Amino acid sequence: MKTVKGICLNCEICPLSSREEVITVDAGDPFICPVCRSALKEVQLQKVSRQKQAGPIWVMVAFSLVALAVIVFVLSDFHFPGKLLPGFGGVDVAEAHVKVLLRLAGSNTIGENLGPQLAEAYLRVHGATDVYVKDGNGPDVKAVFGVLPGSSDPVEIDIAAHGSATAFTSLGDGSCDIGMASRRVKSDEAAKLAALGTMTDAANEHILGLDGIAIIVNPHNPLNEISKDKLQRIFAGQDDRWKSGAVINVYAGDDRSGTYDTFKSLVLASKPLAKTAKRFEDSSALSDAVANDPNGIGFIGLPYIRNAKALAVSDTGIAPLLPTPLTVATEDYALSRRLYLYTPANSDNQRVRDFVEFATSRAGQQVVAANGFVAQTVQQVAQKAPPDAPPEYRSLTANAERMLIDFRFLADGTELDRRAFADLDRVVAQLAKAGNANVRVLLFGFSDSSGSPLDNQVLSLTRARAVADELSRRGFTPAIVGGFGSAMPVASNDTPEGREKNRRVEIWIGEENTIAEAQ
Repeated sequence: MKTVKGICLNCEICPLSSREEVITVDAGDPFICPVCRSALKEVQLQKVSRQKQAGPIWVMVAFSLVALAVIVFVLSDFHFPGKLLPGFGGVDVAEAHVKVLLRLAGSNTIGENLGPQLAEAYLRVHGATDVYVKDGNGPDVKAVFGVLPGSSDPVEIDIAAHGSATAFTSLGDGSCDIGMASRRVKSDEAAKLAALGTMTDAANEHILGLDGIAIIVNPHNPLNEISKDKLQRIFAGQDDRWKSGAVINVYAGDDRSGTYDTFKSLVLASKPLAKTAKRFEDSSALSDAVANDPNGIGFIGLPYIRNAKALAVSDTGIAPLLPTPLTVATEDYALSRRLYLYTPANSDNQRVRDFVEFATSRAGQQVVAANGFVAQTVQQVAQKAPPDAPPEYRSLTANAERMLIDFRFLADGTELDRRAFADLDRVVAQLAKAGNANVRVLLFGFSDSSGSPLDNQVLSLTRARAVADELSRRGFTPAIVGGFGSAMPVASNDTPEGREKNRRVEIWIGEENTIAEAQ
């Protein structure tokens, strides 16, 4: 079958574009990106003749000898004098001179690429030269090296990414300084780490970024959307055939994976994973296996969609949504999640807090976004109100832009959660920028459907006022504060996770004159 190759130009939000991946599309199929649905630009890959590839043998031999000489020189004289011995994970480092700055352990989703790139950027921000990454002994083990100013000896940041569960066991046994997790710490894990502090407090728990668990299939699978109920039946082994009659091949992360833990909580609930599921530790390997299997289906973090096709996911009473930076940033996508760094409350290593502050700063969040995750940065987009929105909501938002941040709350009360307080400071920083003098803030609160219509209305307004109070303390008084009860749910009210997502406050930005016209 004839194919056409293209690249995605939607570099601001699409991970395939940022990685400059070449996408192959069958002739006659829509020539669009499988992740963000943007139009592709056709590219022509140059063919190299066999004659040019081969070249004269003596040139190849000479090149090999030169390369060997360079390698010998680097290993013997470049920054690593003395005897070379196996270091972390089998990486060759100088026995007496290398200093380990930090040890990170946990999530493969974070640790495979994002963790090493954050470590590289962190070292460079501190003036390090000769920064590079080396693979360790075994899969998902890496070390990042650099030479800091004022020293001729290298420093090292170690990263072992064997699943979110290992973040907490490694913190517990002291073998890591920072735990990486693609799910929140469990109550029993937190209890075992009580000596390090309360793991859900701000001193221990740090939100690194946002991710969506993408449901992926082979690019030629005609399916475009799927419900959470259908997903549960497939991955529990209750539905084992496609409409064509072909047997469904299920792919999943291993038991230590935070992605699997989150999927189990959001989709499988109390049902076990199908015994026939093919299990993977490596996210990229799982994605590639599904992409190459016409009858495969799997789930993966947003940056690992790669050459597979992502499906839109629906929930009870909720329209299907694709996992995009927009739907994940607001956590409206049914399988969105948060990524975490966990630390001791008072670490003896001063670099721990310094690294976390860098990772959550604007510079660190640029690295998060460059790796295909959704950064915690403030963006505004024009968004049309859904058809079922209350008339007042449609009127007020008609000429406004929505900030890609939703404030959410602890339990079913009016206390803001951990992410909300960090987002408040980001919003204020955005509003304080030049050119925003005439901008007015609109806050709209929502509840789940568990109470009476009147109670839900009051609760949603109380939540919006809680956010308004926090903004006022930071110098910005919202122009409009409203509550719409249980209207416009973004998730099913049938589950605790869905009700938690529906308890939210949206923030919109509009010009003063357009708000006055709408009132």
